Amino acid sequence: MSVAAAGVAKTPARGIATLAKPAEWQLALPLALAYAAFFLVPLLLLLAVSAFEDEKITVLGFANWRKFFGDPFYWKVTFDTVKLGFLTVIATTLIGYPIALVYLGSSPRWQRVILFIVILPLLTSVVVRTFAWIVILGREGVINQTVMWLGISPAPLRLLQTEVGLVMALTQIEMPLLLLPLLSVMSRMDPNLRDASAALGASKWRTLFKVTLPLSLPGLIAGCMLVFASSTTAFISQFVIGGNRLVYLPLLIWQQSLVVYNWPLASVAALTLLVSVSLGVVLIATLGRRSKGYVHA
Repeated sequence: MSVAAAGVAKTPARGIATLAKPAEWQLALPLALAYAAFFLVPLLLLLAVSAFEDEKITVLGFANWRKFFGDPFYWKVTFDTVKLGFLTVIATTLIGYPIALVYLGSSPRWQRVILFIVILPLLTSVVVRTFAWIVILGREGVINQTVMWLGISPAPLRLLQTEVGLVMALTQIEMPLLLLPLLSVMSRMDPNLRDASAALGASKWRTLFKVTLPLSLPGLIAGCMLVFASSTTAFISQFVIGGNRLVYLPLLIWQQSLVVYNWPLASVAALTLLVSVSLGVVLIATLGRRSKGYVHA
């Protein structure tokens, strides 16, 4: 076949590939429209409502923005919300990663059992699990009965309506969000790498920090971001376990929108929550990338 004939033969294929490109954009169009309808439009409405000063949304101004960022109370609420997310991330990581290591060292049969146990809490409503923690953390609950039986404290500990009790409850509630991406990554790890590390004389701890941790870090980072975003916005758990003594941004948004009916201030708080959670997720991702470079060094 001549060069000219080959060029002619290739032309239809190139034309088909060119015509296929618009079809890809058309397939993504429904998703883009849904994203615009259910995220961008409500976000623009929040921005518009926050630009009003009065509760009846008639006077334009930024008085609510100045009120929110000029009051130390709202700064404390924002800081406490972000701190709650990071405390939950730390607690779930300290408990969840050893569970993932047990999963990694188990046989396929026990891995299926562990995965079923991880998924099992997701089959129960978060409301039910949160109210179950009221029984566990109460003065007559399992924790206080165990503490008094061991003689650690002569009187029941106050765990309800405290940050410690809320972090304990959120750790169990958000644990599947950490473990599912982490176990997914660990299940694809080559076991020969750990065997090779041991064959080269590395201890179990060195293998953990130089082989297992770097390879599982993408799943750990993804799980931490999910836990942070979910725990900072967990209105039900924050309200039921924390009560009115612990005020976080989701509770503040609910009070201002449905109790006080101050929609402009509620919009400011909602936008602040969105930005705070986004910055926290970016910070976790940045720390994850830096630590990945450190463990590979």
